[in-house]
Amino acid sequence: MMKGRTLFFKSPLHHRSHLSDAASSASSAAAGFPSSHRLYQVWRGRNRFLCGGRLIFGPDASSIVLTLALIMTPLALFLGFVSFRLADLIGKPLGLAVPVTAIVVGVFDVVVLVLTSGRDPGIIPRNARPPDPEEFAAAASPAAANSTAGAGGLRTSWSLPPTRDVYVNGMAVKVKYCHTCMLYRPPRCSHCSVCNNCVERFDHHCPWVGQCIGKRNYRFFFMFISSTTFLCLYVFGFCWVNLLLITRQYNCGLARAAAESPVSGFLIAYTFVTAWFVGGLTAFHSYLVCTNQTTYENFRYRYDGGKANPFNRGAANNVAEIFLAPIPPPRADFRARVSMSDPDAVALYYSLGPLASESRISFYTRGSLSFDMAKASFDLDYSSSAGNNNKRTSVASSDFEDIVYGYGHGGMDHHRCSTTQPRHSIFGAGRESRKVEDEADAVTVELTGGSSRGYD
Repeated sequence: MMKGRTLFFKSPLHHRSHLSDAASSASSAAAGFPSSHRLYQVWRGRNRFLCGGRLIFGPDASSIVLTLALIMTPLALFLGFVSFRLADLIGKPLGLAVPVTAIVVGVFDVVVLVLTSGRDPGIIPRNARPPDPEEFAAAASPAAANSTAGAGGLRTSWSLPPTRDVYVNGMAVKVKYCHTCMLYRPPRCSHCSVCNNCVERFDHHCPWVGQCIGKRNYRFFFMFISSTTFLCLYVFGFCWVNLLLITRQYNCGLARAAAESPVSGFLIAYTFVTAWFVGGLTAFHSYLVCTNQTTYENFRYRYDGGKANPFNRGAANNVAEIFLAPIPPPRADFRARVSMSDPDAVALYYSLGPLASESRISFYTRGSLSFDMAKASFDLDYSSSAGNNNKRTSVASSDFEDIVYGYGHGGMDHHRCSTTQPRHSIFGAGRESRKVEDEADAVTVELTGGSSRGYD
């Protein structure tokens, strides 16, 4: 009996990660894995893919079902209990325009919702290796170029300057280095913590559409919220018209009319509340479009507070940029083949393992480690067995021989590399970051011959 295919393909791969490129290639071949995959099958973001990578959704794509229900349910009630009755009361052919307009706007609303949610928002592909820090340090000074070398003279991504200055319309704009994607983000780009991707012209991650809003889908997002606002006001207005016509027909008050058509009363209350929400959102984004801002920039930089906006070219040009400029092609071809014979592909997609997996903790090492060890991920099993013992995947000490250095001459005076350099974590401050540090401490103590408190 054949098993049904799953609706979504969820990145990343389910096989284990390995510490070296050669070991990963050999073990994958021995395990019977194909020599190549589609890019969407090994993508290290948290996206979900449909139709063989042709549609890309965020990890919270299931929220689209709720959004559709909130739109289509009141629309169906309006069509079934209000609009056709209004058509009879108003008379043909003008009365038929009421349900037809509602249907057309409702279909358009669903189409732009799908285009917003199932489209690449402007994802920037990850680099297989960090850029050469000498390029940026040498431009500053020879001393800075020498300082980019880690312990042992090797270059690491942590030696790169955290920010760079680029000029947009004659104004200096700082761009940041992303340690997850190993690239300097273009202006207006930001890394989405929900999808785990760098997105061009990042506006925000919308939970109602389950997708990031960026350069390639902002136009459709604006159409979605504006058409939803229009639909709410349309239903709200014609429900009132229906009640008023009932009062004239039966020569009664609004209370009696609401009793004759309770659906109209319910839709008036529902659309009144909804219109305030989506209407306010539409008004806010109309302001952002006219001033060429993103939601992220508006809350972070506050250009209207005296700081000049380097992207503002005037209201007319700003509107044309959003709605009339051609949409750029996606930077990542998620249907492209990724071959295991390509060293960069192996380093990026196979050997390091999926960065976004909830069952892995990423250890970021610096100093004397090469890039191949800079972002290794290890499987950790936190399930409790008899005696409440936690199981960890054992790792050969040779793989970590360079993590610990600085042994004292008179005894075992251990100094981890993080004692001289600040820790970096994609999880940010909080309990998750603390847990990563505790795991790193436990591995360090174990490999240096000490005892790891709290582990077997």
